[in-house]
Amino acid sequence: MKTFKLLCLFALILILAAGCAKPVTEDTSTEEACEVTEVAPTTETVPSYTDSAVTETTPVVEPVATPVLGTIYFEFDQYTLSAEARDTLAENMRYLQANPGTTLVIEGHCDERGSDEYNLALGERRAIAAQQYLTSMGVATDRLSTISYGEEKPVDTASTEEAWAKNRRAAFVPKP
Repeated sequence: MKTFKLLCLFALILILAAGCAKPVTEDTSTEEACEVTEVAPTTETVPSYTDSAVTETTPVVEPVATPVLGTIYFEFDQYTLSAEARDTLAENMRYLQANPGTTLVIEGHCDERGSDEYNLALGERRAIAAQQYLTSMGVATDRLSTISYGEEKPVDTASTEEAWAKNRRAAFVPKP
């Protein structure tokens, strides 16, 4: 009986997730066209099946975990790895060891100070420093690639030291 209720609930969730009742037109936004209705719980009795020849199994759905890879940060105008950055890289390496099919793009970033060309070069040096450290720890080079975004993708757009410190980083993104 419990399994039957779970299957009914799962079917209801699938129906609700399938889409909205009204089609989206060019005049309306998707928020206006798709209304969510709340379903009240039912007190209806569900028949019990006691046939021993039929066994129901509820599929176990494992949650897909998005990898949480640490970001490393740099001092102003630097690409050397701090002790904290090396610790973060060691954690990222453990993730890579546990997931041998994963490849990463290491993104180098800078704050807004400096020319576009200078920041692109500095972002590249930051990404390469992280890549070289990981390969020195045993990660295969074909699992890592680098890209520099310079100052183009800031985490914080304020022009303060706190914001700049957040933007001087190397981020690790799994390749699709």
